[in-house]
Amino acid sequence: MSKPVKIDFVSDVACPWCAIGLAALETAITRIGDGLQVELHFEPFELNPDMGPEGESIADHLGRKYGLSPAQLAQNGEALRQRGEALGFHFDLQKRDRIYNTFDAHRLLYWAGELGTTQQHALKRALLQAYHGEGRNVSDRDTLVAIVGSTGLDADEARRIVETDRFAAEVRERERFYQQHGIQAVPSVIFNGRHLVQGGQPPETFEQALRQLSGLAA
Repeated sequence: MSKPVKIDFVSDVACPWCAIGLAALETAITRIGDGLQVELHFEPFELNPDMGPEGESIADHLGRKYGLSPAQLAQNGEALRQRGEALGFHFDLQKRDRIYNTFDAHRLLYWAGELGTTQQHALKRALLQAYHGEGRNVSDRDTLVAIVGSTGLDADEARRIVETDRFAAEVRERERFYQQHGIQAVPSVIFNGRHLVQGGQPPETFEQALRQLSGLAA
């Protein structure tokens, strides 16, 4: 019998490599198939915790933060698009032209996690696709409520959450926990609380880790 594997997926909705990493992890899980027992949790990390509600142009933001030229940004964007396409994740780089604050999205993900891993996973995927694939404003509360509703979760409860500070302290605590344990970049994928894989790795990397930790031979 295989051993269960707990996965803590530390990431931000605004991080394109987090979308790549999750798609690769999901591909690895599907490849292994029956017999693999996985408990997947999504943990918060904010790339831009001080970002205002209006957001900022991605070109301006990345140009200032990393010194990238428009040509370099276009080249990086095309590489992302191709990686995503190979994994079944669609990036629309024309629509995704601004970066937003994601704290309310993380509060909703925390709530979904309280309901169950399946519900949290569905909401995470919906948020990533809404932002990276459709360019929707994931700091706008009406947009967030609509995304929650699209997954079958309680939209009225989601609105009550975003209109208060509910789960704010819990999200801040989880963010501090991972920062204090050395997590400075995402995605950071932690297996069984001990084994760390970082970055938008290919499915083969995740498959190898899952097979080793679960005891399922290739």
